[in-house]
Amino acid sequence: MVCVTVDIRVVRAGQMYRYCLRETVVGDGRRPARTALRAAQEQAGVPAGRWMGRGLAVLGLASGEEVTEAQLRNLFGERGRHPDADRIEADRLAEGASAKEAFKAGALGRRVTVTGVDLVFRPQPTISLLWALGDEETRLLIEAAHEDAVGRVLEWVEDEVAVIRYGKDGIYRVRPPGGLVAARFRHYEARSGRPLLHDHVLLSVKGQRLDGKWGSIHTTALHEHTVAASALYNELVMAGVCEALGLASEPRTVTPGRRPVMEVAGVPHELIRWTARRGDQIAACRAELEHEYVTALDDDGEPRFLPVVSERARAKLNRIAARKTRPPKRKTRPLAQLRAWWKASAILTSGVAADVITSLLERARAAAAAIRARVAAVVDIALAAVDVVAMVFVMSDGGRFHRRHLLAEARRHLALVLRGRPRAPGLDDRIVAAAIAAHCVDISEPTSVRGLEAGYRLYTARWSLADLPARRRPPAPDPDRHPSADSGAPAAPRPPGQDAGEWEVPRLPLQYERAVLAGAVVREKLRTTATATAVRGRAYDIARHQQAAMPEQLLPPPAAVPGHDGQEPEAEPREAIGLTALRALRESRTDVEALDLTAERLRRLQDAFATAADASRARADRYAEQDDDADAVPPARPDGQQAHRPQQPGPHRGREAGH
Repeated sequence: MVCVTVDIRVVRAGQMYRYCLRETVVGDGRRPARTALRAAQEQAGVPAGRWMGRGLAVLGLASGEEVTEAQLRNLFGERGRHPDADRIEADRLAEGASAKEAFKAGALGRRVTVTGVDLVFRPQPTISLLWALGDEETRLLIEAAHEDAVGRVLEWVEDEVAVIRYGKDGIYRVRPPGGLVAARFRHYEARSGRPLLHDHVLLSVKGQRLDGKWGSIHTTALHEHTVAASALYNELVMAGVCEALGLASEPRTVTPGRRPVMEVAGVPHELIRWTARRGDQIAACRAELEHEYVTALDDDGEPRFLPVVSERARAKLNRIAARKTRPPKRKTRPLAQLRAWWKASAILTSGVAADVITSLLERARAAAAAIRARVAAVVDIALAAVDVVAMVFVMSDGGRFHRRHLLAEARRHLALVLRGRPRAPGLDDRIVAAAIAAHCVDISEPTSVRGLEAGYRLYTARWSLADLPARRRPPAPDPDRHPSADSGAPAAPRPPGQDAGEWEVPRLPLQYERAVLAGAVVREKLRTTATATAVRGRAYDIARHQQAAMPEQLLPPPAAVPGHDGQEPEAEPREAIGLTALRALRESRTDVEALDLTAERLRRLQDAFATAADASRARADRYAEQDDDADAVPPARPDGQQAHRPQQPGPHRGREAGH
């Protein structure tokens, strides 16, 4: 699972702007008719909007100033005019200028239809819980960390993402040197009434070029970098909260087989479930939609869609379920009243003891002390580059990706490694640079000026598909039979009268676990090569670190000694998986010790490796039988093993190989 905590939505001059002015700016409540903006915000119990962004200096505004309704109307509702266009026009008219000249003086370049984007920043659920159930000092510290993270993400967008296109077909592109302009509005609760600290940042598309003329930033670039922005915000807000309150983060698996989510350690998962009532409704509706998807037939009685639910189809069905189960907005209430109601509701309905809820911060600090004593904050750029490329290569469509995908994955890796500690600036860019230089191949075939830009170069991994564990395709299911958890067992009949959504809908195997295995395989191959030290760029041996990264049970056996009689060596007793992993993690000082290899995860990895080994032996037996029929003697290797040339995929085998 990817915890995407930054959403983006286009704001157009018209109905979308009126929606923002009617609901977004007043805490997602319904703004009473003919009520002034500030009065409506006071009635809703939300603070006034504030200006932010480096572009404010060009417009004569200051960061932190209150956003007025007239300024919003000019910048977002009047197709991109100066926020103080009314005052500018009045001054020019008083100076004797014509109405046309006065109107032009208040314009920011050409009038546009898309006037901005609405970026929604929300921290992880455990942070919102500490903010909602903690004392006043905790609330203020969390809000300060949240605001700082939002500001730093906006700075990154200004420096690395936002571009102004001009010239014929937008052939020229330039960063807005003066920065951008945005209005931030604070909200406190979700549609379900549960605590959800989040900010709506209305980012204007207007930016000034080097020649002083105003242009519009490319909104497509903002959409493309939303995941990277979300990863950066997650990392920054978690580090800010942990540093301010003395906490630490830990990975938690929300859905088995999916990417873990970084949450504050020590906060009970039952409290997260207490806030996830909306998520349960979406999941139930999505299960029904998935059943309809796999059982839908066309006019000829043939299946309309795939017999299994792919990741892309599941994401689309999830969006449909979210819209179908979307409740109406509640009447907003003051924050003090909300916090008192939340605490009482959590004590009565969450299933967590009252003393745990009242001492939530102390429990989180105790868990953080244990984590910081066990996990060292050491980032190994070379190992991080391997993990980042392996993850992106397997998870991407067709094994092709851009720099922004590596950047997002590098930020997730840092959040996993540092466990809430701050990092040095630019460390994510250094990991991406090492990943591209050591493990990526540029396969760009640009047909436009955009394709020549560094951010749009197309890459793939240097590794062969045969080096990575393949993803198996599940058999086509029978819609009238209950899919069994064991693919080798016969399917059980579906119980009569069972409603849709109460039986397991077949899905394509998830790619996250395969990506984890791919990273482990590649790291092991690097460990055994003669150039491992050169790849790492360090003077010490990689073997010790890889031994710490992978437990003994998952490493290949030692090479056979020359002259051995071919008998199997006597098996040495091995310790339990958990003890071996813990001992290796204690002795290691690299970033891999932060991966927190639990016994359950190690068993899954061991089972996957055992399955791959069995499949490899079966293929070797088939090849041996074919060779015996042809009376051919396979060439021998010095280590006594049979030589095997991995089969290269053809032009249509990419998806079968797991892409």
